[in-house]
Amino acid sequence: MTNQELFELMDRFSASGLTGLRLTQKDVSLELTRNGGAAPAAPAAACAPAGPEPAGKVLSAPLVGTYYAASAPDAAPFVTAGAQVSEGQTVCLIEAMKMMNEVKAPCDCMVEELYGRDGELVEFGAPLLRYRPL
Repeated sequence: MTNQELFELMDRFSASGLTGLRLTQKDVSLELTRNGGAAPAAPAAACAPAGPEPAGKVLSAPLVGTYYAASAPDAAPFVTAGAQVSEGQTVCLIEAMKMMNEVKAPCDCMVEELYGRDGELVEFGAPLLRYRPL
């Protein structure tokens, strides 16, 4: 399955009314789920921040995979909180199916807060960083 096919499948899943989808092909297995009922709302409310939502926009993970803040374990991170980045500049990597995918800044912006943790799994749509457009 190509990245393009994977992105199209995720887009169609997001637009559908489905709450879950499981696909298995040869050596690839994919499972997409969405909170669809009232039961998951209680745990989500317990994890919600107590104060108002912070200002700015959030850059979300475009796919499921392992988050990396730098190009190598001993390299400096692509961005840090307070960094000014240009549109198209790499802000992190997500490894999926043994392929490294660059996540790029959507516009010229100031990185306000980083949410991703190096080496941890991120889900599709998970917040990676909060930024303020310049």
